[in-house]
Amino acid sequence: MKIKSASPEYLERAASLSREDAERLFSRMRGKLARRIENEKIESLDAVALQLQLEDEELNEWRERWEELSQREAKRGK
Repeated sequence: MKIKSASPEYLERAASLSREDAERLFSRMRGKLARRIENEKIESLDAVALQLQLEDEELNEWRERWEELSQREAKRGK
């Protein structure tokens, strides 16, 4: 996973999260992003924004795959 910069939209969303919601995002971080936080190479607000962005991207990919599977099943059922 290549770490990129969070978009301003996600930085704004991250800044508006409650502490509990931010902690939940931190708990789901993995790999390169988590290591960058541990090594203090990235600020926590940026990390939360990147995690939000990553999860949105993954959710959109999942939705696309789900739609493809649903269409295949619909074709088989006819």
